[in-house]
Amino acid sequence: MMTKDNFDSDVIDDFGDEWEAYDQSTVDNNELEKQFSDYFKLFSWDANIRNGIGADFGCGTGRWAKFAADKVNTLICIDASSKAIKVAKRNTADKNNCHVLQGKIDSLPISNNSLDFAYSLGVLHHIPDTGEAIKNCTSKLKPGAPFLLYLYYAFDNRPKWYSLVWKCSNIFRAVICKLPFVIKYPVTNIISILVYYPLARFALLMEKAGVRVSNFPLSEYRAKSFYTMRTDALDRFGTRLEQRFTRMQIKEMMEQAGLVDIIFSDIAPYWCALGTKK
Repeated sequence: MMTKDNFDSDVIDDFGDEWEAYDQSTVDNNELEKQFSDYFKLFSWDANIRNGIGADFGCGTGRWAKFAADKVNTLICIDASSKAIKVAKRNTADKNNCHVLQGKIDSLPISNNSLDFAYSLGVLHHIPDTGEAIKNCTSKLKPGAPFLLYLYYAFDNRPKWYSLVWKCSNIFRAVICKLPFVIKYPVTNIISILVYYPLARFALLMEKAGVRVSNFPLSEYRAKSFYTMRTDALDRFGTRLEQRFTRMQIKEMMEQAGLVDIIFSDIAPYWCALGTKK
C-alpha cells in the first residue's frame, strides 16, 4: 500500500519475501564478484574511500556489501525490510566493519553530510518518487563524495522491438506481481525455466558461434547461474512497483539532487551512473 511518505509497504513486503527465499548464500562467489565489479566499474577506491565511512542504500541480502566492506573502513547497510535485514546481517556476519540498520529512504538513520561515499544498486526505481529518493541519499554525503547509482533503463540504447517485447512481458508482470507469494514464487520459477534459461543459453551458444548477442533478449544471463535467473525472474515479475528511466532522465534527477561530473558505464547492467556531490 502506497502512503503519503515516499515508500510502498507492499513493495517492501515483496522484497522481504524475495530475499528470504533467495538469500544469495549459495551463489558462487565468483559470479557475485563479477557482478559487483560490473556495477562498480566507474568507482575509484581511492584512499579517502578506503579510510572512510560509506553506505549501501537498499542493501537487500548484503550481497554487494560483503565485497564493498573489504575495501573500506566502515560500511552502513540500510534496508526497509525487516526480513532483508535479518538476511543481510547473516550474510555479513564476518564483516566487523559492516553495520546493518533498518530504515526507509525518506527517514535514513544517518546524519546529513556525514558519508565519504554511498551507493544504491537496483533499489530506487522501486520507490514512488525516485528523484526525491536520490535527494535523500545525497543529503547524507559530504561535499565531494561520490554516489554510485543503478536504475533500470528504459531500453533507450536498444532497438524499438526490444522495448516492445518488454511491454508485452509487462502485461504478465502486472498480474503476477499481485499474487500471494505462495503462488508468485512457483509461477516465477516456471518463467525462469521456460523463458530465462532457454533464451540465456541460446544467447551463449550464438556467442560461441561468433554471433553478436548484445540485443538478444536476456543475453545478459548467458553466463549466469540458474539461481540468479530464478532470483531475477521473481524480482522482475513479482515486484508491484517498477519504474524505468532513460539515461537523460537519470542524469537530470542526479543533477537535481546536487550531483555533478556525472558519468555512465558503457557495460550492462544499464544504467549505472556515478556522480559527485557539489
